[in-house]
Order: sequence, then C-alpha cells, then structure tokens
Amino acid sequence: MTNQARAPKYYKRDFWGQENLKFSKPHFRLEKAARLINKLGAGRDVDLLDLGCGPAALQPLVTPNVNYHGIDIAIQEPAPNLLEADLLANPIRFGDQKFDLVLAQGVFEYLGDHQAEKFADVAGLLKGRDSTFVVSYVNFDHRDREIYWPYSNIQSLDTWRTSLAEHFTIRRTFATSHNWHHHEPVKEPVRTLNMHLNLNVPVVSRKLAVEHFYLCSSR
Repeated sequence: MTNQARAPKYYKRDFWGQENLKFSKPHFRLEKAARLINKLGAGRDVDLLDLGCGPAALQPLVTPNVNYHGIDIAIQEPAPNLLEADLLANPIRFGDQKFDLVLAQGVFEYLGDHQAEKFADVAGLLKGRDSTFVVSYVNFDHRDREIYWPYSNIQSLDTWRTSLAEHFTIRRTFATSHNWHHHEPVKEPVRTLNMHLNLNVPVVSRKLAVEHFYLCSSR
C-alpha cells in the first residue's frame, strides 16, 4: 500500500478553524503525548514545539519546565508563544529558534506529497542529537482499518517507517494503544491500561495498534 493514487486534497484555514474546535478538550492520544513529553523533559528546562497544535490543548498538560510553543494554520487564541502559519505553504520555522523537543501528533496524515520536505524542516528545528522528534502516525495496517476522510497521506507501517528513517534515527517506537476496533479506547479500565503501556507486541501490534509513537533523533 502506498500513498493514495488520486491527487491529495489539502485543507486550508477555513476548514481547520472549525475542525480544531473538536480537539479543544484533551483526547487520549494528546494526554499520552503529554505524559511522554513530560518524561522526556524531566529534570531540565526544555523548549518544545508542538506542530499542528490546534487550540493548544497540550499546553496546560505539560510541566512548568517545558517551554511550550505551537504552530498551526488556525490559531484560536493568539499568544506570543503561538504562531499561525500554513505548514504546507511555508517551511516550518518559529523565528530562528531551535528546540529540544518537537512534537507532531496527528499531523503527517494530512501532509500528502510534502512528507519528505517536512521531515527535513523538522530536522532543522532540533538543537542537536540530544534533541527528540516525537511523531505519531496512524496504523493503516489495522485489522479494522478506518480512514478519516481528510487524510491525504496513507501508507503502510513499513513504507512510513522507511521514509522516516531516511531523515532520522528512530530510537524507539510503540503503540499509542491497542484496540480491536480502529479508534483509541474510551472505556475504563482499557483506557487506563493503554495510557500506561508503551510497548509493541510482535504480530499483535501490527493488527491491533491504533497508532504508533516514534521517538527520533537527528541523523
């Protein structure tokens, strides 16, 4: 399975200005991303860039030592640490600043043919090899695969990972969660269990992982 044969359709500010409002309250993947960011930044002051930050719902979930910055095509409430920019139309930049942590959760599924270009942008944003790029990607090999209609970048796990590895050293990857159906768990105790487990299970994860997180460093 490769990218969709049809020409990708990219949605602009008018669409995302409304769509982002659906994510004003933290959802499962965002909460798990916050736990991950806080762990990666523990014990030191770090600068974080949240790509495709939407309504910046992650900001109140990170610890005080994490200096939060966000970029999105549709910023709901302007602030000095939030930049409104079209990530497809322009190189990803936040002035001249570099970052210890760059997060892209729920972003690359919408970048179509721009994937390699945006990987290169992110690589240029990292302070050095001790910095970390945290990126999520939907498991399109799931047994009960569902495809959200605005997606423009649909690949198998192997194709995605190969492309990512051309730009970064992948230090670790694990499922955001495992679920029989292709959506993050909402019922307890399954939700709580998945929130605290960061693992892949051979064979099982390929078919039941909803998405994956990848922790990457500069090559």
